[in-house]
Amino acid sequence: MNFFQRKFSEQDIVEGIRLGGTKRQGFENKLYENYRYLIKDATYKHKLSEEDASMAYSDTILTVIEHIGSGRFEQRSSLKTYVYLIFYNKCVDALRKISTNNKMSQSLDTVLEPLRDPQRSVILEIIRKQDHEKLSRLLKTLGDRCQELLSRWAEGFTDKESAIEYGYSSAAVAQTTRLRCLDKLKEMYGK
Repeated sequence: MNFFQRKFSEQDIVEGIRLGGTKRQGFENKLYENYRYLIKDATYKHKLSEEDASMAYSDTILTVIEHIGSGRFEQRSSLKTYVYLIFYNKCVDALRKISTNNKMSQSLDTVLEPLRDPQRSVILEIIRKQDHEKLSRLLKTLGDRCQELLSRWAEGFTDKESAIEYGYSSAAVAQTTRLRCLDKLKEMYGK
């Protein structure tokens, strides 16, 4: 039976990832695809944007793969339950992060509120320019692949086009890589 047509059980996926070898990536992709519906679920239940939900899901799958490979996943619960619990916690983390960023944005508005319009515009333009310079500087500290993926994304290229350009196995892998790069950039920007 063809590897891509066969329906794998949770046990098959866990064993395939644990054993490693040439088929490991295929099992990792199956794991990713099996629970991908959680992204849509998070946009509805947690009111996350699709991008934030995708990032949380990608982090979840990478964490689960790491846990399976290291033996930390002991199969005391089903793989589906394990993925869901980690994903739920990643969504909560994303919501906290969004909430913190909103509070910081509101505090800037509060500071600028008493200023007249021309002064406020000048200050906002200075902040935008400094932000752009900081982003450019931080982008240069990321690896070449991250710079290229983020630049292509900013220019409007799709993840599918990037997957073809860089030889990724699917658009989902390119998206996961891009979102990790973006997350790394956001983290560095916040420091």
